[in-house]
Amino acid sequence: MPAILFGSISTLADTSELQRQAFNQAFAEHDLDWTWTRDDYIGMLGSNGGADRIAQYASAHGDDVDAAAVHATKSRIFQTLIGDADLQPRQGVVETVQAAKSDGVKLGFVTTTSRENITALLDALAPAISADTFDVIVDSDSVETPKPDAAAYRFALAELGEQAGHAVAIEDNEGGVASAGAADVRCIAFPNENTAEGDFGSAVEVVEVLDSARVRELAAGTA
Repeated sequence: MPAILFGSISTLADTSELQRQAFNQAFAEHDLDWTWTRDDYIGMLGSNGGADRIAQYASAHGDDVDAAAVHATKSRIFQTLIGDADLQPRQGVVETVQAAKSDGVKLGFVTTTSRENITALLDALAPAISADTFDVIVDSDSVETPKPDAAAYRFALAELGEQAGHAVAIEDNEGGVASAGAADVRCIAFPNENTAEGDFGSAVEVVEVLDSARVRELAAGTA
């Protein structure tokens, strides 16, 4: 049975600017004289991992920072922002999910973010998209190595009992596309507002709106 594997949080709802806002609020709480502009943030999105971004930025600016603590604050703020925002699923997401359910196609949410971030997002999107939507949910506790390593996708495939050739991934950033490719899973790049200029050359296609029929074709290997 084919499987459709949504990647990061922003494949379901575009939260990229909320993420940046949360980083800046966390910096203020930790008395850091840092502000990441949108251009700054876009330049950092070629790699995954918020704590790593903080550590790298601190090192580049000669600041001694507890990156893990700052990132924990950022995550708390981000979860609050998600709850307060009027988040809506991205174009084509609900239709793709509904068609998959109707056709008996398995659905996965394959992230390496925290379970708390996932819960906040899915609570905000319910009932259109919820934890019950997915046959498997992968978070940072599921695997030892984050994206762009293949571990998250390999874990999801094993949990679903599926082969890579019977699945398609949907990712919004370069690291996610690389992760899917490393697991031999075909990937549709579905960039968010801050990753649209990324290098998605290894994706099978780059789209602004999900086409449920096309996604199912790729998952079934008939495209």
